[in-house]
Order: sequence, then structure tokens, then C-alpha cells
Amino acid sequence: MSAWGVCALALLSQAPAKNPAPPAVPPARAVPASLTAPTNPAAPVAPPVRENGWSALTPEQRAALIADKAGSPLAERLLGMSEKFLNTPYVLSPLGEGQGVDPDPTFRLDAVDCLTFVEETLALGLAKGEPEVPALLERIRYASTPTYEDRNHLMEAQWLPNNIKKGLLVDVTRKYAKADTVSVTKTLTAHTWQSKSSMALQLPRERQPVGTFTLDMIPLDKVLEHARGVDSGTILVVMREDLPLKATRITHLGFVVQKKKRTYLRHASRGGYNRVVDEDLETFLARNARYDKWRVTGVSLFEARRPPATLASQPAPTQGSADVGTP
Repeated sequence: MSAWGVCALALLSQAPAKNPAPPAVPPARAVPASLTAPTNPAAPVAPPVRENGWSALTPEQRAALIADKAGSPLAERLLGMSEKFLNTPYVLSPLGEGQGVDPDPTFRLDAVDCLTFVEETLALGLAKGEPEVPALLERIRYASTPTYEDRNHLMEAQWLPNNIKKGLLVDVTRKYAKADTVSVTKTLTAHTWQSKSSMALQLPRERQPVGTFTLDMIPLDKVLEHARGVDSGTILVVMREDLPLKATRITHLGFVVQKKKRTYLRHASRGGYNRVVDEDLETFLARNARYDKWRVTGVSLFEARRPPATLASQPAPTQGSADVGTP
């Protein structure tokens, strides 16, 4: 399966593997012990081409790194934390709740997919110290409570609007693309939830989001015209054409990195790389433009924010219509 197909599964399902449960690991708030949680035997990790930036650190060094320059600009923090993940092996859906439906570890530094790479980088970058990481990751990954049913499974309906509501993200697509920005929607109906891919989520009927969700998008053929102006650390999400039986049209995400007068996408890639890499954005977009079975239509851009306390404490809606394009 292509890199996009695999990461689409990661974003769409994150469903528990049909394998024997691994040894028990601490629940979501029990880290920092979970920072070194054992690998799930059902999801083996291939040896990296090179060690990532976390593997050589002692627990004390890791804690010091997370706490160092905690007040620096958030984009700078995200670049530093995400850089430590370079060469980390790609493993589909490596995180869970440590128990229950998906007993995978609640946090790990030895394996990521495209979504958990971004989530863990955000938690590490936002943290003022290692003890804050588990609560921040929980806030990013879940609508309110750290249960499988309350996880932000769907990007348009849950992950993006919930994190915007909490003050963790702002849609900056229109800021960069201006008149080239178009508005697109994703509609979820009861019919959507009858498809095989949607049912793979194993969500009870009352937890299946329905409604129309709106996003700003830069059409694929316009992205490079604006790419050099996008700040490093911006989150780039990739959108495909809307298919009624697909519960999402977002299939990948990563961080924009500007270096050596070129624009790169720092992302966890399955196809060819099988690890976290900095890939030239032009090369990345050209490859995606060739996909014809599920056509890539464009990208959206989001900026991470340190949330105001009042916003961070508010629960976010998980059903109904949500305008993701509104900061």
C-alpha cells in the first residue's frame, strides 16, 4: 500500500490491532514512566537507518532537554523536538490508551506514524518540563477523557476543531494563500458509517460524528507558489477528494521546515522511507499529484499556539457542524 494509503489508515482508524494484548502499561497520566514504555509486540519496530535523537539520551538528559528554553518561541521548540524524531521508524498506530480497546503505550519515542509524530512533538514543545508531557498529549489526542471512544479519531470532525476550540491550533491557510484559498467541506452521514473503513473504528453509534465540517484549502497546483512564505513549524495537512464512504479526506500531515532556501516537509513516511524524514516539498507534492485512485486535492495549514487557560479548559464539540477555518 502507498504511503498515503497507510497514513490514511492511521488517521482514519487508529483501530486496535487484532493481536494479543501487550503487557500492561501505565494509563495516560502516569508518564514520565511511559516515555520509555515497551514496544507493543503486535507492532514490531524495524531497526532505524540511524538512531533518532532521543535514543542516546539518558532519562536525565531527556528531562533537561524538554525543560531547556521552555519559554522560546513555540515554532522554535517544535522544530527542535521534531528534529529529534528524524530517523524514527514508522509504525502504524503505535499509541493507545495503555489498556482497554487499544492497549498500546500512551507515549513512546521509538516509533511513530504521521499523526502521533505531530501529536508527540506538540506535547513536547508545549511542555515546560517532562512532567507536563502526558497531560498535554492527552489534551491533544482526546476530546475530554482519555478513552478510546473519546479519542480524536477523525481530523475534520474531531482532531482539528477540538484542538482549535482548546486554543492549541489556528487555521492559517488563508493567511498564506490569500485569494488562492478555497473553502471545502467534509460531510459525515449515517451512510458513511456503514462503510468497511468507517466501521473499522469500532465506535458505538452514539459516538459516530455526523454533520458538515468546513476547512480552508490551498489547491494542489497553487501550493508551491506560497510555500516559501510559510513559517517553519507550521503544520501542513494533506487533503484528498471527498468520497461519501470515507470518514475523512485528510490522509497525512507533518511540519513545514525552511532551510537552505528550500521548503521541506518533516513527516513520518511509510512508503520508501519508513521513518521520519525531511523531504523536499516539491518532490513530495509531485509524487502526490500522480495519485489517481484517490486524488490529492490540496493542503491546509495550521499554526500551533500556547493556549490561554480559559480556552484550554473548555471541552470541544465532537458532533455537528464545525467551521474549522475559524481561529
